[in-house]
Amino acid sequence: MGEAMGEAMGEAMENSTAAKGAPAPQDDAAAGSAAAAGESTESDGLRASLAQAEENLRTQREQHLRAAAELDNVRKRAQRDIESAHRYALERFAAELLPVRDSLELGVRNGVQTDPQSVLAGQQATLQLLERAFEKFSIKQIEASGQRFDPSLHEAVLMQEAPNAAPNSVLQVVQSGYELNGRLLRPARVVVATAPGAKA
Repeated sequence: MGEAMGEAMGEAMENSTAAKGAPAPQDDAAAGSAAAAGESTESDGLRASLAQAEENLRTQREQHLRAAAELDNVRKRAQRDIESAHRYALERFAAELLPVRDSLELGVRNGVQTDPQSVLAGQQATLQLLERAFEKFSIKQIEASGQRFDPSLHEAVLMQEAPNAAPNSVLQVVQSGYELNGRLLRPARVVVATAPGAKA
């Protein structure tokens, strides 16, 4: 009888140990639920990141379109300003030339009836009007007489021996040259000195 009781107790202990080592059905369900919750959280995070990236892309696209439109507006405004500046400058120059024309017209109209001295005085006054207009628009006459010949400013029309002048200096200005804001409008046409005996 004692042996039967011992065997029964041993079986009970084995069953108890096995029961302790085996996972309960509730534990398996909990683990599955936790894994599903983890996957759901990761999926939600990815969706949120994607939505944020799409929003950033939309914002960047809008900013790019606004910047492109603003740049185009600036370019158009600059083009209009340049055209306006050219047009306005030409209008101002034309307005400055009108008194010169008036003076010339008056001289021609009265030329027959006036003496040579009056005609000369009228021409000098007209020339002064023109010089003032040139000065306002930075049109400057090139100083050439007595200067060393400079092919970037002068055009030689004749080479002439001149014992009293330095070789390659300007002896005479045939036609005045002009610069506009430092840029050559027309070279001065000049006679250039050569050393005696030099070939022209």
